[in-house]
Amino acid sequence: MSPQSFVKKSTIEGLCYTAFRTAVPTQLLNRLYGRLDAATRSPLQQTMLLAQQKGILLYAVGGAVRDLLIGSDRIGLDLDLVVEGDAIALAGVLALHLKVPVASHPRFGTATIKGAGFRLDLAQARSEVYERRGALPIVRPASLPDDLARRDFTINAMAVALTGARAGELIDFHGGAADVKAGLIRVLHDRSFQDDPTRMLRAVRYAGRLGFKIEPKTRQFLKRDLSALEDLSGARLRHEFERLAHEPTAAAAVAQAQDLGVLQGIDEHLCVSVRQFNALADLLDATPAARREAVFFAILLSCKSDKQTEALISRFGLTGRQAAAVRALAALKQKEAALGVRGLKVSEVVSLLFGIPVEAMEVLALLTAKPAVRERLRRYLNEWRFVRPRLNGSDIEALGVPHGAEVGAAIDALRVARLDGVVSRREDEAMLVRKRYGRGRSFEGRHG
Repeated sequence: MSPQSFVKKSTIEGLCYTAFRTAVPTQLLNRLYGRLDAATRSPLQQTMLLAQQKGILLYAVGGAVRDLLIGSDRIGLDLDLVVEGDAIALAGVLALHLKVPVASHPRFGTATIKGAGFRLDLAQARSEVYERRGALPIVRPASLPDDLARRDFTINAMAVALTGARAGELIDFHGGAADVKAGLIRVLHDRSFQDDPTRMLRAVRYAGRLGFKIEPKTRQFLKRDLSALEDLSGARLRHEFERLAHEPTAAAAVAQAQDLGVLQGIDEHLCVSVRQFNALADLLDATPAARREAVFFAILLSCKSDKQTEALISRFGLTGRQAAAVRALAALKQKEAALGVRGLKVSEVVSLLFGIPVEAMEVLALLTAKPAVRERLRRYLNEWRFVRPRLNGSDIEALGVPHGAEVGAAIDALRVARLDGVVSRREDEAMLVRKRYGRGRSFEGRHG
């Protein structure tokens, strides 16, 4: 398949799957297409054609290739592409054709194109040199073999050629396909964890997600190099744990990180109990994605002294929202006994929880051993915190309550009455206001 066979095309718009299958009749590419969603398939086809027209060698790399060999039904929305050439220039032209924005990062020779339901990450093939352990690498343009050799694990160090004479061919210099078949996480060289200690966290994350085992030599290297974790910045640590928070197998990954000594390598006080593991196992189903990271850190850092908690917040470089959830959980635990008291009114529960970050309540609902506390927290999160009176300020003033603080007090009183089941209808609320503040002007109920 030569570049000339595509040059006759005057435009890349309208390229269809059938036409490209005819041009590139390879089983591997067909499998790749079949597992991409429609939103990603078309931009990829157009990227391939544009690269072919310009004689540029383009490869799919990393996780997409790994998942393709594993047989995953779907390749992720993010697709990593490597270019032997100027990736930023190619991305710029492609973005014009697709009429979508492009974000480029000249320092690393990378660019990202985002559109409706898809994202393509293009990177110039490069090598990396680490001046010291835990540092960000120095990046230089290089060949595809150099690019694959810089990667974390053999299963992520494979490529599928998308253009050129080798289109459709699996490129695997490090035995990644064999490790996929054997279900192994293996580093490419014995200094891998020294170069980038975040790979320790990625190893347990991939092992949990894929159900793979960490290869024995790799485990030895990991345990040998645990001290390299001390050189990681808080931001890099936090980023890896944020990724872990969204994994369905986060609990298994954290358990393995503890067994291998990774958690203790980060901080001597970072140790997770069985109850915390169980909470992490329930995290994905119990917590919306937008709050999951803060809840994850609150679970991970719970059961620590105030001094240890503050040290861990600093070590991870937590964001304001994440740190607030961790600190609030400690304060909320002091109210746990009061929240479990029999006969507590709904309004009293709401008063106890007022002003506490939602994430802290979600964590205590996962951690508490008291069913009554769990039930009240869940009902507060899903129902009680949203309760509002049917009457608004204008309605209340129309009932004769003077404008100002008394209106606010009346609204608060109505909310308590609704929470405790004293009132349910607008008419009930109006009657309560008249009774408390005098009859006043006649009330004409508004629709609200």
